[in-house]
Amino acid sequence: MNRKNRILLSELTKTDFKLRYQGSILGYMWAIIRPLLMFGILYLVFAKFLRFGDDIPYYPVYLLVGTVLWNFFTECTNQGIQSLIIRSDLMRKIAFPKWIIVISATVTALINLGINLIVILLFALLSGVSFSLSWLIVPFLIVELYMLSVGIALLLGSINVKFRDVQSIWEVLIQALFYAIPIIYPLSFVVVYSDVAANLLMINPIAQVIQDVRECLITSETVTGWEILPNIFVKFLPIIITALIFAIGALVFKKKSKYFAEEI
Repeated sequence: MNRKNRILLSELTKTDFKLRYQGSILGYMWAIIRPLLMFGILYLVFAKFLRFGDDIPYYPVYLLVGTVLWNFFTECTNQGIQSLIIRSDLMRKIAFPKWIIVISATVTALINLGINLIVILLFALLSGVSFSLSWLIVPFLIVELYMLSVGIALLLGSINVKFRDVQSIWEVLIQALFYAIPIIYPLSFVVVYSDVAANLLMINPIAQVIQDVRECLITSETVTGWEILPNIFVKFLPIIITALIFAIGALVFKKKSKYFAEEI
């Protein structure tokens, strides 16, 4: 990336981050408050009333990790998909690589995730979780989830330029996907009822990342794909899927970006 593109990416990221909280009383605090509110509601309903997670060590931290990572994925994809429409005027006026628009929108979500990870670490330590060298693996898992999110944003964002229904369809799909990932419920619940269902869940890269982060940050008792998936190829399948989605998204975006100014 040349200097001109780096400056543009930096400025767009700063602008996106400022505009997102402009006019609100709490401002940037919403980056922390939003996932904490969602966590509080889920914890009250599923932990206190439905008694989920009684057998899971540090379940509040366990739930918070899943909530924050899910929020990051949804924010990253939603903002990335609609970013080209939002920045349509800019695309008509200036010649520059269009992927910068999508990346700037997703980097804003990445900044929010960084803020929330600090909250998670403090909450974990206050809850009695001990520091471990496995914490150092977490950034690599975040990179994997970010690549998956960017790949989806590039792919669907490029299609959304012409077919605006894509954004709405994705929002519906993502609501259904929330319940197909062990965010609220532990994966051990699924393993008890069906090994096949558990294996299918863990092939999903989002579920794989969430479970691996939980294992690294909270407890080694967390059930992960590395334990339950049958062979070495299937164990690496979530990473392969992430790489494929990113590559396909980049290729489709590169092909369609030539016509964005006309279609938008």
